[in-house]
Amino acid sequence: MHLSRMVVPVAFAFVLAAGGAVAQEASSAGALNIELNEVTPSQKGCKLTFVAGNAFVQNLSKVSFEFVIFDQKGLVERMAVLDFRDLPAGKTKVRQFDLPGTNCEAVKSLLINDAPACVGDGVEGDACMKGLKTGSKSPVELKG
Repeated sequence: MHLSRMVVPVAFAFVLAAGGAVAQEASSAGALNIELNEVTPSQKGCKLTFVAGNAFVQNLSKVSFEFVIFDQKGLVERMAVLDFRDLPAGKTKVRQFDLPGTNCEAVKSLLINDAPACVGDGVEGDACMKGLKTGSKSPVELKG
């Protein structure tokens, strides 16, 4: 009788530990959330404001994205690499970029085409694109 009472709690503890390991493994995958928050005219052209959230467990020491800018007709207006610099794990940062010579009203959508830099200890080079989640609070659509 006493032996069977000991087996149940040990087995239950093992199941809890295994479940915790699975939950930890799933959370280490994480995500990189990039939201286009605002598109506004600037003295140089058009200013893009992004909210970037690093939900990975690792710090990112350098992140850059190759953006494709589409006009109102759906044609490629230009491509640009924007440097989001460092994005600490579990933190949210606001990044702003001026696109010289670009009329904001002519921009219909943006596409994150690639991540030329996705650097951090223990971070694979393709992690930023694999974990990418995009959204927009502006009239300009952001796809990834």
